[in-house]
Amino acid sequence: MPFNFYAVLVAAFSSFIVGFIWYNPKVFGTIWMNETGMTEEKAQKGNMAKIFGLTFVFSFMLAFMMPVLVIHQMGVFGLVGGNETDPLFVSIMETHGDTFRSFKHGAFHGLLTSLFIALPVIATNCLFEQKTFKYVAITAGYWMVVMTIMGAIICGWK
Repeated sequence: MPFNFYAVLVAAFSSFIVGFIWYNPKVFGTIWMNETGMTEEKAQKGNMAKIFGLTFVFSFMLAFMMPVLVIHQMGVFGLVGGNETDPLFVSIMETHGDTFRSFKHGAFHGLLTSLFIALPVIATNCLFEQKTFKYVAITAGYWMVVMTIMGAIICGWK
């Protein structure tokens, strides 16, 4: 079961595409700026190379772990220690092969992952930071869309 590096790269890059749309002033950008106290002037003072560079690194880290969360066969692969010739792995793959390896199934597991991992982490931080519900909805919503798309790409791209 080879690791699909290209799928991980595309999945990581997808966070930029979603962010470009999601945080556009005509979508949620203006609301997000109001909720965070961000201004155009403050945003322009940021180190964009650092911001976008680290954003890609973090998105890549997330996408790198998504196969374990969205591809069922990865569990079996891990069970046999990554040995593709192990009789158990061969038998299961012969019987079940690419069962549940689809964009739709990956999207489902990406969404579940975001609901049960990303949302609680974001919401807990927001509670202590006393952020508004709008901020939680915008931030968690972004990650729910991103992780759904990441799951679809990684599970469906064989």
